[in-house]
Amino acid sequence: MDFVFYDLETTGISPAYDQPLQFAAILTDEHFAEKQRVNIRCRLAPHILPSPQALIVTGVTPDQLTDPSLPSLFELSQKVVALTEQWAPAIWVGYNTMKFDEEVLRQTFYQNLSPSMYATQFNGNTRFDVMTAVYAAYVRDPGLLAWSQDEAGRRSFKLDRLAPANGFNGHNAHDALGDVEATIHIARRIADRNPSLWAELLSNAHKAEVQVKLETFKPMELVLRFGGGEPRAYTGVFCGYTQGNNTRAAFFDLDAADPSELLTVSDEALFAAVDASPKVIRGVSTNKAPALLSMAEPSPEHQRRAAVIAAAPEFRRRVGKAMAARFVDDPEAPPKPVEELIYGEFYSNADKNLLGEFQHAEWRRRQEIVASLSDRRLRQLGNRLIAFNAQELLEPKEAERFRNYLSEKWFPTEDENVPWLTAMAAREQLSKLASEGDADPKLLSEIEKFIEARIQSVCA
Repeated sequence: MDFVFYDLETTGISPAYDQPLQFAAILTDEHFAEKQRVNIRCRLAPHILPSPQALIVTGVTPDQLTDPSLPSLFELSQKVVALTEQWAPAIWVGYNTMKFDEEVLRQTFYQNLSPSMYATQFNGNTRFDVMTAVYAAYVRDPGLLAWSQDEAGRRSFKLDRLAPANGFNGHNAHDALGDVEATIHIARRIADRNPSLWAELLSNAHKAEVQVKLETFKPMELVLRFGGGEPRAYTGVFCGYTQGNNTRAAFFDLDAADPSELLTVSDEALFAAVDASPKVIRGVSTNKAPALLSMAEPSPEHQRRAAVIAAAPEFRRRVGKAMAARFVDDPEAPPKPVEELIYGEFYSNADKNLLGEFQHAEWRRRQEIVASLSDRRLRQLGNRLIAFNAQELLEPKEAERFRNYLSEKWFPTEDENVPWLTAMAAREQLSKLASEGDADPKLLSEIEKFIEARIQSVCA
Protein backbone atom coordinates (compact mmCIF):
# COMPACT_ATOMS: atom_id res chain seq x y z
CA MET A 1 0.00 0.00 0.00
CA ASP A 2 1.35 3.44 -0.90
CA PHE A 3 2.21 6.11 1.65
CA VAL A 4 1.30 9.79 1.46
CA PHE A 5 3.75 11.62 3.68
CA TYR A 6 2.44 15.12 4.29
CA ASP A 7 2.80 18.20 6.47
CA LEU A 8 1.11 21.55 6.96
CA GLU A 9 2.36 24.98 7.91
CA THR A 10 -0.38 27.03 9.54
CA THR A 11 -1.28 30.47 10.87
CA GLY A 12 -1.25 29.21 14.46
CA ILE A 13 -1.79 26.24 16.72
CA SER A 14 -5.59 25.95 16.75
CA PRO A 15 -7.01 23.44 14.23
CA ALA A 16 -10.45 25.06 14.52
CA TYR A 17 -9.50 28.73 14.34
CA ASP A 18 -6.30 28.81 12.29
CA GLN A 19 -5.74 27.71 8.71
CA PRO A 20 -3.09 25.97 6.61
CA LEU A 21 -0.84 28.23 4.55
CA GLN A 22 1.15 25.38 3.01
CA PHE A 23 0.37 21.75 2.20
CA ALA A 24 3.24 19.54 1.06
CA ALA A 25 3.12 15.83 0.33
CA ILE A 26 5.25 13.09 -1.17
CA LEU A 27 3.59 9.94 -2.48
CA THR A 28 5.80 6.85 -2.09
CA ASP A 29 5.44 3.13 -2.50
CA GLU A 30 5.62 0.79 0.49
CA HIS A 31 9.43 0.86 0.28
CA PHE A 32 9.56 4.68 0.45
CA ALA A 33 10.46 5.14 -3.23
CA GLU A 34 9.08 8.51 -4.34
CA LYS A 35 6.32 8.48 -6.96
CA GLN A 36 5.06 12.07 -6.88
CA ARG A 37 5.31 15.25 -4.81
CA VAL A 38 3.22 18.40 -4.40
CA ASN A 39 3.83 21.69 -2.60
CA ILE A 40 0.83 24.03 -2.41
CA ARG A 41 0.64 27.41 -0.71
CA CYS A 42 -2.49 29.50 -0.31
CA ARG A 43 -3.64 32.98 0.67
CA LEU A 44 -4.84 34.05 4.07
CA ALA A 45 -8.60 33.77 4.59
CA PRO A 46 -10.34 37.09 5.39
CA HIS A 47 -11.42 36.12 8.93
CA ILE A 48 -8.03 34.96 10.21
CA LEU A 49 -5.55 37.01 12.21
CA PRO A 50 -2.31 35.04 11.77
CA SER A 51 -0.14 34.47 14.79
CA PRO A 52 2.99 36.66 14.52
CA GLN A 53 4.91 33.91 16.30
CA ALA A 54 3.83 31.36 13.66
CA LEU A 55 4.87 33.70 10.84
CA ILE A 56 8.30 34.22 12.42
CA VAL A 57 8.80 30.46 12.84
CA THR A 58 7.77 29.60 9.28
CA GLY A 59 9.29 32.68 7.67
CA VAL A 60 6.06 33.45 5.81
CA THR A 61 5.94 37.12 4.80
CA PRO A 62 2.87 39.38 4.57
CA ASP A 63 3.34 39.53 0.79
CA GLN A 64 2.96 35.75 0.64
CA LEU A 65 -0.19 35.89 2.75
CA THR A 66 -1.92 38.08 0.18
CA ASP A 67 -0.20 36.96 -3.04
CA PRO A 68 -2.97 37.05 -5.68
CA SER A 69 -1.24 34.33 -7.70
CA LEU A 70 -1.78 31.83 -4.88
CA PRO A 71 -4.99 29.83 -4.52
CA SER A 72 -7.54 30.71 -1.87
CA LEU A 73 -8.03 28.48 1.16
CA PHE A 74 -11.18 27.14 -0.51
CA GLU A 75 -9.16 26.19 -3.59
CA LEU A 76 -6.44 24.57 -1.48
CA SER A 77 -9.11 22.49 0.23
CA GLN A 78 -10.36 21.32 -3.17
CA LYS A 79 -6.86 20.41 -4.32
CA VAL A 80 -6.13 18.32 -1.22
CA VAL A 81 -9.47 16.51 -1.42
CA ALA A 82 -8.69 15.69 -5.06
CA LEU A 83 -5.35 14.18 -3.98
CA THR A 84 -7.07 11.97 -1.39
CA GLU A 85 -9.08 10.52 -4.26
CA GLN A 86 -6.31 10.44 -6.87
CA TRP A 87 -3.81 8.66 -4.61
CA ALA A 88 -6.25 6.28 -2.93
CA PRO A 89 -5.88 3.79 -1.43
CA ALA A 90 -2.97 5.03 0.65
CA ILE A 91 -1.79 5.47 4.21
CA TRP A 92 -1.63 9.18 5.07
CA VAL A 93 1.44 9.68 7.24
CA GLY A 94 3.08 12.56 9.06
CA TYR A 95 4.84 13.55 12.24
CA ASN A 96 2.41 14.43 15.04
CA THR A 97 -0.33 14.50 12.43
CA MET A 98 -2.96 12.69 14.51
CA LYS A 99 -3.13 15.45 17.09
CA PHE A 100 -2.65 18.42 14.79
CA ASP A 101 -2.39 18.17 10.99
CA GLU A 102 -5.26 15.68 10.67
CA GLU A 103 -7.50 17.92 12.76
CA VAL A 104 -6.49 20.95 10.67
CA LEU A 105 -7.36 19.05 7.49
CA ARG A 106 -10.73 18.00 8.87
CA GLN A 107 -11.54 21.57 9.84
CA THR A 108 -10.38 22.78 6.43
CA PHE A 109 -12.65 20.30 4.64
CA TYR A 110 -15.55 21.03 7.02
CA GLN A 111 -15.28 24.81 6.85
CA ASN A 112 -14.96 24.72 3.05
CA LEU A 113 -18.02 22.50 2.59
CA SER A 114 -16.34 19.36 1.33
CA PRO A 115 -18.91 16.52 1.21
CA SER A 116 -16.63 14.50 3.48
CA MET A 117 -14.30 15.88 6.10
CA TYR A 118 -12.98 12.30 6.58
CA ALA A 119 -11.28 12.15 3.17
CA THR A 120 -8.05 10.64 4.56
CA GLN A 121 -10.13 7.70 5.83
CA PHE A 122 -12.36 7.11 2.79
CA ASN A 123 -11.73 5.35 -0.55
CA GLY A 124 -9.50 2.82 1.18
CA ASN A 125 -7.33 5.51 2.79
CA THR A 126 -6.14 5.26 6.37
CA ARG A 127 -3.75 7.12 8.70
CA PHE A 128 -0.48 6.65 10.57
CA ASP A 129 1.76 8.86 12.71
CA VAL A 130 5.55 8.46 12.69
CA MET A 131 5.81 10.23 16.05
CA THR A 132 3.90 7.32 17.58
CA ALA A 133 6.35 4.93 15.92
CA VAL A 134 9.27 6.92 17.36
CA TYR A 135 7.80 6.60 20.86
CA ALA A 136 7.40 2.84 20.38
CA ALA A 137 10.98 2.54 19.12
CA TYR A 138 12.22 4.42 22.17
CA VAL A 139 10.47 1.94 24.48
CA ARG A 140 10.99 -1.31 22.57
CA ASP A 141 14.34 -0.72 20.83
CA PRO A 142 16.08 2.29 22.41
CA GLY A 143 19.23 1.84 20.33
CA LEU A 144 17.37 2.04 17.05
CA LEU A 145 17.55 5.84 16.81
CA ALA A 146 19.96 8.45 18.12
CA TRP A 147 18.23 10.60 20.73
CA SER A 148 18.84 14.33 21.05
CA GLN A 149 18.21 16.71 23.93
CA ASP A 150 16.51 20.09 24.20
CA GLU A 151 17.97 23.22 25.79
CA ALA A 152 16.95 22.02 29.26
CA GLY A 153 18.77 18.71 28.83
CA ARG A 154 15.58 16.68 28.46
CA ARG A 155 15.05 14.03 25.81
CA SER A 156 13.67 15.71 22.70
CA PHE A 157 11.35 14.00 20.23
CA LYS A 158 10.87 17.03 18.00
CA LEU A 159 11.45 16.34 14.33
CA ASP A 160 13.81 19.29 13.87
CA ARG A 161 16.17 17.71 16.42
CA LEU A 162 15.53 14.02 15.78
CA ALA A 163 16.10 14.08 12.01
CA PRO A 164 19.56 15.75 12.07
CA ALA A 165 20.63 13.51 14.97
CA ASN A 166 19.85 10.53 12.75
CA GLY A 167 21.74 11.60 9.67
CA PHE A 168 19.21 13.74 7.82
CA ASN A 169 21.26 16.71 6.68
CA GLY A 170 19.95 19.96 5.34
CA HIS A 171 16.60 19.70 7.12
CA ASN A 172 14.60 22.83 6.27
CA ALA A 173 12.61 22.78 9.50
CA HIS A 174 9.23 24.52 9.64
CA ASP A 175 8.86 24.27 5.89
CA ALA A 176 6.21 21.68 5.09
CA LEU A 177 8.17 19.95 2.33
CA GLY A 178 11.35 19.85 4.42
CA ASP A 179 9.44 18.26 7.29
CA VAL A 180 7.93 15.69 4.92
CA GLU A 181 11.39 14.65 3.72
CA ALA A 182 12.63 14.42 7.31
CA THR A 183 9.63 12.29 8.29
CA ILE A 184 10.31 9.86 5.45
CA HIS A 185 13.92 9.58 6.60
CA ILE A 186 12.90 8.65 10.16
CA ALA A 187 10.22 6.20 8.96
CA ARG A 188 12.69 4.47 6.64
CA ARG A 189 15.24 4.16 9.43
CA ILE A 190 12.76 2.47 11.77
CA ALA A 191 11.51 0.16 9.00
CA ASP A 192 15.03 -0.81 7.89
CA ARG A 193 16.47 -1.36 11.34
CA ASN A 194 13.52 -3.12 12.98
CA PRO A 195 11.18 -4.43 10.27
CA SER A 196 9.05 -6.47 12.68
CA LEU A 197 8.38 -3.48 14.93
CA TRP A 198 7.54 -1.31 11.92
CA ALA A 199 5.19 -3.96 10.52
CA GLU A 200 3.38 -4.36 13.84
CA LEU A 201 2.97 -0.61 14.24
CA LEU A 202 1.85 -0.19 10.65
CA SER A 203 -0.82 -2.86 11.07
CA ASN A 204 -2.41 -0.54 13.65
CA ALA A 205 -3.17 1.93 10.86
CA HIS A 206 -6.17 -0.29 10.11
CA LYS A 207 -8.98 0.06 12.63
CA ALA A 208 -10.24 -3.48 12.05
CA GLU A 209 -6.84 -4.95 12.87
CA VAL A 210 -6.61 -2.94 16.09
CA GLN A 211 -10.03 -4.24 17.10
CA VAL A 212 -9.06 -7.83 16.32
CA LYS A 213 -5.97 -7.49 18.52
CA LEU A 214 -7.93 -5.97 21.38
CA GLU A 215 -10.71 -8.54 21.25
CA THR A 216 -8.29 -11.41 21.89
CA PHE A 217 -8.26 -10.16 25.51
CA LYS A 218 -4.53 -10.82 25.63
CA PRO A 219 -2.37 -8.50 27.75
CA MET A 220 -0.77 -5.93 25.45
CA GLU A 221 1.47 -2.92 25.76
CA LEU A 222 0.25 0.56 24.84
CA VAL A 223 3.03 3.13 24.39
CA LEU A 224 2.07 6.67 25.37
CA ARG A 225 3.79 9.93 26.20
CA PHE A 226 2.37 12.65 28.39
CA GLY A 227 3.55 16.24 28.64
CA GLY A 228 7.30 16.62 28.55
CA GLY A 229 7.97 13.18 29.97
CA GLU A 230 9.48 10.21 28.21
CA PRO A 231 7.35 7.58 26.45
CA ARG A 232 6.47 4.50 28.46
CA ALA A 233 4.54 1.30 27.95
CA TYR A 234 1.37 0.50 29.89
CA THR A 235 0.38 -3.15 30.19
CA GLY A 236 -3.34 -3.61 29.82
CA VAL A 237 -6.23 -5.42 28.21
CA PHE A 238 -9.31 -4.55 26.22
CA CYS A 239 -12.22 -3.60 28.46
CA GLY A 240 -15.05 -2.80 26.05
CA TYR A 241 -16.03 -0.03 23.65
CA THR A 242 -17.44 3.37 24.48
CA GLN A 243 -21.21 3.04 24.25
CA GLY A 244 -22.27 3.98 20.73
CA ASN A 245 -18.70 4.44 19.46
CA ASN A 246 -16.53 1.45 18.60
CA THR A 247 -13.67 3.70 17.50
CA ARG A 248 -13.05 4.44 21.18
CA ALA A 249 -11.96 1.38 23.16
CA ALA A 250 -11.38 1.05 26.90
CA PHE A 251 -7.97 -0.23 27.96
CA PHE A 252 -7.66 -1.52 31.54
CA ASP A 253 -4.24 -0.92 33.13
CA LEU A 254 -3.35 -4.31 34.61
CA ASP A 255 -0.69 -2.81 36.86
CA ALA A 256 -2.91 -0.04 38.23
CA ALA A 257 -5.69 -2.19 39.72
CA ASP A 258 -7.12 -5.68 40.05
CA PRO A 259 -10.31 -5.81 37.95
CA SER A 260 -11.79 -8.35 40.37
CA GLU A 261 -12.21 -5.49 42.85
CA LEU A 262 -14.21 -3.39 40.40
CA LEU A 263 -16.61 -5.92 38.88
CA THR A 264 -19.49 -5.19 41.25
CA VAL A 265 -18.82 -1.61 42.34
CA SER A 266 -21.50 1.06 41.90
CA ASP A 267 -21.83 3.06 38.70
CA GLU A 268 -20.49 6.09 40.56
CA ALA A 269 -17.37 4.19 41.62
CA LEU A 270 -16.87 2.88 38.09
CA PHE A 271 -17.22 6.39 36.65
CA ALA A 272 -14.60 7.51 39.17
CA ALA A 273 -12.25 4.75 37.99
CA VAL A 274 -12.64 5.94 34.41
CA ASP A 275 -11.80 9.50 35.48
CA ALA A 276 -9.12 8.51 38.00
CA SER A 277 -5.64 9.96 37.93
CA PRO A 278 -3.43 8.06 37.47
CA LYS A 279 -5.63 6.22 35.01
CA VAL A 280 -7.00 2.75 35.71
CA ILE A 281 -9.04 2.71 32.50
CA ARG A 282 -7.96 4.85 29.57
CA GLY A 283 -9.39 5.42 26.11
CA VAL A 284 -7.73 4.12 22.94
CA SER A 285 -8.79 5.45 19.54
CA THR A 286 -8.87 2.40 17.30
CA ASN A 287 -8.83 4.56 14.15
CA LYS A 288 -5.74 6.60 15.07
CA ALA A 289 -3.03 3.94 14.75
CA PRO A 290 -2.27 3.54 18.46
CA ALA A 291 1.12 2.09 19.47
CA LEU A 292 -0.50 -1.17 20.59
CA LEU A 293 2.09 -3.94 20.81
CA SER A 294 1.96 -7.64 21.59
CA MET A 295 3.77 -9.09 24.61
CA ALA A 296 5.95 -12.17 24.22
CA GLU A 297 5.62 -13.31 27.84
CA PRO A 298 3.00 -11.53 29.95
CA SER A 299 3.27 -12.36 33.63
CA PRO A 300 0.90 -14.92 35.22
CA GLU A 301 -0.75 -12.10 37.18
CA HIS A 302 -1.32 -10.07 34.04
CA GLN A 303 -2.87 -13.11 32.40
CA ARG A 304 -5.10 -13.78 35.41
CA ARG A 305 -6.37 -10.21 35.51
CA ALA A 306 -6.97 -10.18 31.76
CA ALA A 307 -8.98 -13.39 32.07
CA VAL A 308 -11.20 -11.75 34.69
CA ILE A 309 -12.15 -9.01 32.22
CA ALA A 310 -12.57 -11.46 29.34
CA ALA A 311 -15.12 -13.38 31.40
CA ALA A 312 -17.09 -10.26 32.43
CA PRO A 313 -19.14 -8.92 29.48
CA GLU A 314 -21.49 -6.98 31.79
CA PHE A 315 -18.52 -5.21 33.36
CA ARG A 316 -17.25 -4.25 29.90
CA ARG A 317 -20.71 -2.91 29.00
CA ARG A 318 -20.77 -0.76 32.13
CA VAL A 319 -17.26 0.52 31.40
CA GLY A 320 -18.43 1.50 27.91
CA LYS A 321 -21.35 3.38 29.43
CA ALA A 322 -19.02 5.18 31.84
CA MET A 323 -16.70 6.11 28.98
CA ALA A 324 -19.61 7.58 27.01
CA ALA A 325 -20.73 9.64 30.00
CA ARG A 326 -17.45 11.56 29.89
CA PHE A 327 -18.40 13.14 26.56
CA VAL A 328 -21.95 14.27 27.27
CA ASP A 329 -22.42 17.98 26.56
CA ASP A 330 -23.64 20.24 29.34
CA PRO A 331 -27.16 21.37 28.31
CA GLU A 332 -26.66 24.59 30.28
CA ALA A 333 -23.47 25.51 28.44
CA PRO A 334 -23.61 28.46 26.02
CA PRO A 335 -23.87 27.66 22.30
CA LYS A 336 -20.59 26.67 20.67
CA PRO A 337 -19.11 28.48 17.67
CA VAL A 338 -19.76 26.70 14.39
CA GLU A 339 -16.12 25.53 14.21
CA GLU A 340 -16.62 23.46 17.37
CA LEU A 341 -19.75 21.78 16.02
CA ILE A 342 -17.71 19.82 13.50
CA TYR A 343 -18.54 16.44 15.07
CA GLY A 344 -22.09 17.33 16.02
CA GLU A 345 -23.95 15.12 13.57
CA PHE A 346 -23.61 13.50 10.15
CA TYR A 347 -24.83 15.32 7.05
CA SER A 348 -28.05 14.17 5.39
CA ASN A 349 -27.71 12.51 1.98
CA ALA A 350 -29.51 15.47 0.41
CA ASP A 351 -27.03 17.93 1.90
CA LYS A 352 -24.05 15.76 0.87
CA ASN A 353 -25.31 15.75 -2.72
CA LEU A 354 -25.68 19.54 -2.63
CA LEU A 355 -22.15 19.89 -1.23
CA GLY A 356 -20.85 17.80 -4.13
CA GLU A 357 -22.48 20.23 -6.54
CA PHE A 358 -21.25 23.22 -4.52
CA GLN A 359 -17.62 22.23 -5.06
CA HIS A 360 -17.90 22.55 -8.85
CA ALA A 361 -20.50 25.32 -9.32
CA GLU A 362 -20.12 29.04 -10.03
CA TRP A 363 -20.39 31.31 -7.01
CA ARG A 364 -23.89 32.53 -7.85
CA ARG A 365 -25.11 28.93 -7.98
CA ARG A 366 -23.19 28.21 -4.78
CA GLN A 367 -25.13 30.99 -3.09
CA GLU A 368 -28.38 29.27 -4.13
CA ILE A 369 -27.10 25.90 -2.88
CA VAL A 370 -26.21 27.35 0.53
CA ALA A 371 -29.76 28.63 0.93
CA SER A 372 -31.05 25.11 0.19
CA LEU A 373 -28.97 23.29 2.81
CA SER A 374 -30.89 21.86 5.77
CA ASP A 375 -27.91 21.74 8.15
CA ARG A 376 -27.60 25.04 10.03
CA ARG A 377 -23.83 24.61 10.37
CA LEU A 378 -23.39 24.25 6.64
CA ARG A 379 -25.54 27.28 5.90
CA GLN A 380 -23.47 29.39 8.27
CA LEU A 381 -20.17 28.17 6.82
CA GLY A 382 -21.50 28.51 3.28
CA ASN A 383 -22.58 32.12 3.78
CA ARG A 384 -19.14 32.81 5.18
CA LEU A 385 -17.52 31.33 2.06
CA ILE A 386 -19.68 33.55 -0.16
CA ALA A 387 -18.52 36.59 1.82
CA PHE A 388 -14.88 35.44 1.55
CA ASN A 389 -14.85 34.67 -2.14
CA ALA A 390 -17.71 36.51 -3.86
CA GLN A 391 -18.46 39.70 -1.97
CA GLU A 392 -20.04 41.20 -5.10
CA LEU A 393 -22.98 38.84 -4.55
CA LEU A 394 -23.74 40.21 -1.10
CA GLU A 395 -26.58 42.60 -0.43
CA PRO A 396 -25.55 45.73 1.54
CA LYS A 397 -27.02 44.30 4.75
CA GLU A 398 -25.12 41.03 4.26
CA ALA A 399 -21.87 42.89 3.65
CA GLU A 400 -22.44 44.88 6.85
CA ARG A 401 -23.20 41.69 8.75
CA PHE A 402 -19.90 40.20 7.60
CA ARG A 403 -18.02 43.33 8.65
CA ASN A 404 -19.65 43.15 12.09
CA TYR A 405 -18.69 39.48 12.33
CA LEU A 406 -15.02 40.36 11.83
CA SER A 407 -15.20 43.22 14.32
CA GLU A 408 -16.83 41.08 17.00
CA LYS A 409 -14.37 38.25 16.35
CA TRP A 410 -11.23 40.36 16.58
CA PHE A 411 -12.51 42.68 19.34
CA PRO A 412 -14.44 40.52 21.82
CA THR A 413 -15.86 42.04 25.00
CA GLU A 414 -13.67 42.01 28.09
CA ASP A 415 -15.59 39.15 29.71
CA GLU A 416 -15.29 36.87 26.67
CA ASN A 417 -12.58 34.22 26.79
CA VAL A 418 -12.31 33.25 23.12
CA PRO A 419 -10.15 30.44 21.67
CA TRP A 420 -8.98 32.34 18.56
CA LEU A 421 -6.38 35.07 18.13
CA THR A 422 -7.80 38.53 18.82
CA ALA A 423 -6.40 41.94 17.94
CA MET A 424 -5.18 42.41 21.52
CA ALA A 425 -3.50 38.98 21.60
CA ALA A 426 -1.79 39.61 18.25
CA ARG A 427 -0.43 42.92 19.52
CA GLU A 428 0.78 41.25 22.71
CA GLN A 429 2.62 38.62 20.66
CA LEU A 430 4.28 41.33 18.60
CA SER A 431 5.39 43.18 21.71
CA LYS A 432 6.81 40.01 23.24
CA LEU A 433 8.70 39.10 20.06
CA ALA A 434 10.17 42.60 19.89
CA SER A 435 11.30 42.51 23.55
CA GLU A 436 12.94 39.09 23.16
CA GLY A 437 15.02 40.34 20.25
CA ASP A 438 15.38 36.95 18.53
CA ALA A 439 13.17 37.64 15.50
CA ASP A 440 14.42 39.18 12.25
CA PRO A 441 13.66 42.90 12.83
CA LYS A 442 12.75 43.51 9.17
CA LEU A 443 10.28 40.61 9.03
CA LEU A 444 8.86 41.53 12.44
CA SER A 445 8.29 45.10 11.28
CA GLU A 446 6.53 43.87 8.12
CA ILE A 447 4.32 41.56 10.16
CA GLU A 448 3.42 44.35 12.60
CA LYS A 449 2.41 46.69 9.76
CA PHE A 450 0.35 43.94 8.15
CA ILE A 451 -1.44 43.00 11.38
CA GLU A 452 -2.23 46.65 12.17
CA ALA A 453 -3.57 47.29 8.68
CA ARG A 454 -5.72 44.18 8.91
CA ILE A 455 -7.08 45.22 12.32
CA GLN A 456 -7.78 48.77 11.20
CA SER A 457 -9.63 47.54 8.11
CA VAL A 458 -12.56 46.55 10.34
CA CYS A 459 -12.35 49.68 12.50
CA ALA A 460 -12.79 52.23 9.73
